[in-house]
Amino acid sequence: MKYKYLLFLLLAFSSLYPQKTLEDVPSKVFNDTRVVSVVLPTLYEENEKKNYPLLILLDGEYLVDPFQGMLSYTSYWDDLPQAIIVGVNHEGAEGREYDTQTYKSTGLPEGQGDQFYQFIANELIPYMEDNYRVAPFHVVAGHNLTGGFLNFFLYRDKPVFNAYISFSPIMPLEMENRVASALTDVNKKTYYYMATASGDVKKIKEKINALDDNIKAIENPNLKYKFEEFEGASHYSLVALGIPNALYFIFSKYQPISSKEYEEKIVTLESGYVDYLKDKYDIIRNDLGVNEPIRLNDFKAIEAAIIKNAAYDELEDLADVAKKEYPKMIIGVYYQGLHHELKGETRKAIRSYLKGYNYESIGDYTKDLIIEKAEVLKNLVE
Repeated sequence: MKYKYLLFLLLAFSSLYPQKTLEDVPSKVFNDTRVVSVVLPTLYEENEKKNYPLLILLDGEYLVDPFQGMLSYTSYWDDLPQAIIVGVNHEGAEGREYDTQTYKSTGLPEGQGDQFYQFIANELIPYMEDNYRVAPFHVVAGHNLTGGFLNFFLYRDKPVFNAYISFSPIMPLEMENRVASALTDVNKKTYYYMATASGDVKKIKEKINALDDNIKAIENPNLKYKFEEFEGASHYSLVALGIPNALYFIFSKYQPISSKEYEEKIVTLESGYVDYLKDKYDIIRNDLGVNEPIRLNDFKAIEAAIIKNAAYDELEDLADVAKKEYPKMIIGVYYQGLHHELKGETRKAIRSYLKGYNYESIGDYTKDLIIEKAEVLKNLVE
């Protein structure tokens, strides 16, 4: 019952994202077109300079809505980034089997399976990059047959995906060994999520468990791996549970600084608070392909850690970062003034605060705030 309720919530929130549209993607491989569902983020048209991660869903007929619902909910709270969602349709169960066709003797794509593989890697991704503002971070997800098929993209010398979400994969010959071998050799940050359930099909679970054992033995700093087995779930209901966990696993670094992160990872540092902030957003921008400005609340968290640990010199570094992020806003000169104030350089602090009057307010960093700060300090020196 709880799995049905979770799925209901995911579907309900999908209405907050724009509705999906069907597109015919031209394909030389198929000498025809393939139908895909495209769902763009809210305000995609208004944010003309913003790029978005690309999420390609095999089994698009039934995976688009729950993924769309979860991203709609989490992006509303700025917990996860919005993404461009592409659902690849298979035209029913028979089409799905043809699209995932493999040689029994080699375990590699055969016939239409090979065509489908080429279509995704060499036609669909370039088509999306040419027609939409796609960030250089690509995720692929699938379930059952497609959950196994998506692993073929790891076999390439230069994989086209940065993250893989595999729900109860049905794996052809030797895949449990080949995937582990491929992940051993990845030379860029790669996220791999796999899920099964206590009620999953026994034959499928045997290979899943073997692959899990093989991946856990890998020592590669570029690999980020998460495996889950959902107690009481089935081969089908595990998808509803796995979607949020997979997305939070892949995009965990995107989340704003939480109270737990502040207490356990930031305020406990002896120094390097500003470096922590810069490193966090380097990951968001470079690894996840999300070019977001540093959140104001994240600035406040670093400010609080600096003040609590009396590391006032770092406020100057924080001011430099703020000026770069928001060159027309008050926040940079505010931190410059705060640096002088806490260092006991009162007159310099007054000048810095008053200089901020020429800049624009942003959030809590307002002209009223800096005038008030300057007036208080003036009273101290008169």
